[in-house]
Amino acid sequence: MKLSNHINIQHLLILAVFAIMGVSCKKDGNPNNLPSVSTASYDGKIDGYTSSNEVFPENLIAYWSFDDTKNELVTGTAPTASANDSYVTGGVRGKALSLAAGYLYFPVQFQKFKADSLKSWTISSWVKILNNGSKRTMLFQLARPGIFNGNINFALNTQSFPAATTNTLRIQPTFTTVGGGTQDNLNSTLSPTIGMDKWTHLVLTYDGTTGVFNIWADAVKVGAFPNRGVGTSLYKSWEPSEIIIGANYNSIPGKSVSTDVTFAAMTGQIDELRIYNKTFPDAHVKALYNLGMANK
Repeated sequence: MKLSNHINIQHLLILAVFAIMGVSCKKDGNPNNLPSVSTASYDGKIDGYTSSNEVFPENLIAYWSFDDTKNELVTGTAPTASANDSYVTGGVRGKALSLAAGYLYFPVQFQKFKADSLKSWTISSWVKILNNGSKRTMLFQLARPGIFNGNINFALNTQSFPAATTNTLRIQPTFTTVGGGTQDNLNSTLSPTIGMDKWTHLVLTYDGTTGVFNIWADAVKVGAFPNRGVGTSLYKSWEPSEIIIGANYNSIPGKSVSTDVTFAAMTGQIDELRIYNKTFPDAHVKALYNLGMANK
């Protein structure tokens, strides 16, 4: 009997030890005492945002919504000249600008585009466009008065293919350098699909420290030559500068600076043109795309 009682007591002691160990080894679900987060705070958000307006608003230096206005909305600047332009419904957000061999011209020095202000940048735009088999298209130019090549030339090689080719758009932007030359990139392999029934998201990002110059199309990094060098190859925003949307000087009557006729004023649609003084991380370029696809 005594032996049996002794064994039972041992069993009870062992069970008690395991019970204590089980309690002490139980994991704390919040070891750092972090505040609780409600899933409701993420409802309706895309990549953490409810609108494109929430993506780096402190770095937005120019914005065109084209919602019944051609004005640049950060500064309220209106174009002094425009041609063959109209507003159309069915934009990425609200209305969009439609150009039929048209353009907008802002012959003013924007303060945020001066040399000391603009080192790194991101340009985000949505377009409906076709190839044309004959002329290049200047989507956006940070132009230099009297000079053919601007500080930034967002050029589309729409001359490379006929209008029926919608699975390839060659994008060949250039920028001016500290040394006075130019650097470019080209999507020689990858390409977005295009068409007048499809909004295509085109983005340029430039890092003024590393010299990396990327082309994005529909959230895919498509540029084949991103490393443009440092030193005298870095970007410089020469002054004075002006802004042209849809053309270069040679496509504006009375403003020609050379005999070059490789470009024609833009035919197509453009919406949600945004320019930032920051190089967007990849995730934020993709966020702008996803938000735009949701009309946000």
